[in-house]
Amino acid sequence: MSQDYLEFISNIKRKTGIDLALYKETQMKRRLTSLYEKKGYNSFHEFFLAMNKDCQLMNEFLDRMTINVTEFYRNRTRWEVLEKQILPKLLNRNRRLKIWSAACSTGEEPYTIAMIMSNFLPLRQVHILATDIDKNAIAKAKIGVYPERSLNEIPPEMKKKYFTKSQDFFHVSDELKKTVTFKKHNLLKDPFGGPYDLIICRNVLIYFTEEAKNELYKKFSAALNPGGIFFVGSTEQIFNPGQYNFEIEDTFFYRKME
Repeated sequence: MSQDYLEFISNIKRKTGIDLALYKETQMKRRLTSLYEKKGYNSFHEFFLAMNKDCQLMNEFLDRMTINVTEFYRNRTRWEVLEKQILPKLLNRNRRLKIWSAACSTGEEPYTIAMIMSNFLPLRQVHILATDIDKNAIAKAKIGVYPERSLNEIPPEMKKKYFTKSQDFFHVSDELKKTVTFKKHNLLKDPFGGPYDLIICRNVLIYFTEEAKNELYKKFSAALNPGGIFFVGSTEQIFNPGQYNFEIEDTFFYRKME
């Protein structure tokens, strides 16, 4: 690891509390180098000095770091498994599920969960905690306005029921918005709370080192009720689930052992 990047990691940790050393170096370095070069800087040192004085640049850095690529019902077949197989079992045990959408980005995921839950319960009984490290992403999520491409996978009846179109954008209904509480949260540093019945954390863990993932799996497991479900992304299979007190419930779904 170059001295320039090591100093940058140290400066960012002191300034923001975010530990870049826990992210895969090659991916993160490549992403951030392309950002600082685009902005006209020649090194991580120059880039940090500029960020220190410029809030907008700091926000762009956080955006680039967190990769807000998402859509409603992303990998739709997995959401169908959640709806048809996972949720009925969880709701059999407890009608008041405690649900956490971790690293929720701009809100498509928790709103997707709320729409699916509306098939089982009145929305006033649905409560979802959604968190992300990026306060800009959370601000967008709270506003709940999305381009049409984000809605490609939404079932037509859900689109009709919970969205209104205004020019080229779709607005989430107030009824759906009320089901989700958005908060800023750093997975690598902040306590997890709980216990939850369902935790969704998808397409984020791939960016962390093996050591960081190992710690996060332990924390996710500890934050679940016995019998609770951990739902991960389609590139994030846990190869040794028993080590974290998990057993495979379905592909990309892990149940905490009782």
